[in-house]
Amino acid sequence: MSEIEKPARRIKGRGAASFTVGRFERRTYQAEDDGWHHEEEAAPRLPTQVREDIARSVISRNDSPDVGFSQSVNPYKGCEHGCVYCFARPSHAYLDLSPGLDFETKLFAKTNAAARLREELARPGYRCSPIALGINTDAYQPIERRYRVTRQCLEVFAETNHPVSFVTKSALIERDLDLLAEMARRGLVSVHFSVTTLDNALASRMEPRASAPHARLRAIERLSAAGVPVGVMVAPVIPMITDRELEAILEAAYEHGARSAGYVLLRLPHELKDIWREWLGIHFPDRAEHVMSLIRQMRGGKDYDSAFGTRMRGEGPFAQLIAQRFAKTARRLGYGAPPALNSGDFMPPRKASPQGELF
Repeated sequence: MSEIEKPARRIKGRGAASFTVGRFERRTYQAEDDGWHHEEEAAPRLPTQVREDIARSVISRNDSPDVGFSQSVNPYKGCEHGCVYCFARPSHAYLDLSPGLDFETKLFAKTNAAARLREELARPGYRCSPIALGINTDAYQPIERRYRVTRQCLEVFAETNHPVSFVTKSALIERDLDLLAEMARRGLVSVHFSVTTLDNALASRMEPRASAPHARLRAIERLSAAGVPVGVMVAPVIPMITDRELEAILEAAYEHGARSAGYVLLRLPHELKDIWREWLGIHFPDRAEHVMSLIRQMRGGKDYDSAFGTRMRGEGPFAQLIAQRFAKTARRLGYGAPPALNSGDFMPPRKASPQGELF
């Protein structure tokens, strides 16, 4: 059971402001101000807690028509980046934890992920197709420095000539440039950096523990210089908060070496709509209702519409305007499609032998 919610106020270094109750919990809590709370009081800092999670399987599959991959591996559950808008937050409700503060403070590291990955790639019926590494939560979030689960999985992909793709907000990916550059020469890897804003102050409030925008641009430049195919995802586009930066983000990313681009409109599934409303009320009370009004206009009058085909792009005049602006700018700058990854050279890993490897 998650902690009882306290009156919402900003917590330094965290995106969410409270322990939003998950949709599967049997009991709910109502926060009440007892008169002892003062605005000048700093909210208590919350430590990051990490548990080791022994995974039974690691390759997840999907057949969603508007997602550009059919297989994914997530080295972690929860994400310390704390992006308040993260569509994956509701997944923490399945763990009886809050999609709010628990999602970014109570994390799970799949420490046996590389071993499980090796087993699954070695199965006789496995058919190779690109795997997205770290989609539900960022594969290069801060705890990767200690646990190195992503690095271990990447080593398995490199060894077996298996294609892999990334979407990340972290400059930590530069640590693995030795593997990424070699895999890029074999057509096995592509990387997209998610950039929501170029405003450092806004980023620190909205995605507090992700790499700063300028660090992401620098990482784009370094990966591109090493021959790694790099793109940018302007994600999410948020009306009246970040949408005005669409062209500037595309221009900055292209200048630093990104050659493919995409965008995703803000999505608010399940508990995320409450977490987002709370954040708006704290940081943008003057325009909160206007922001939500525009979101509903793009979602058929609702906070969110999960229908394939529109959930990523929205509908209506404002969504059409964003699509037109993106297409015009991408065309002007010369963005193209990301390169197709090579699945033809895959070599299944051999099972470990007690006698070791002789040849």
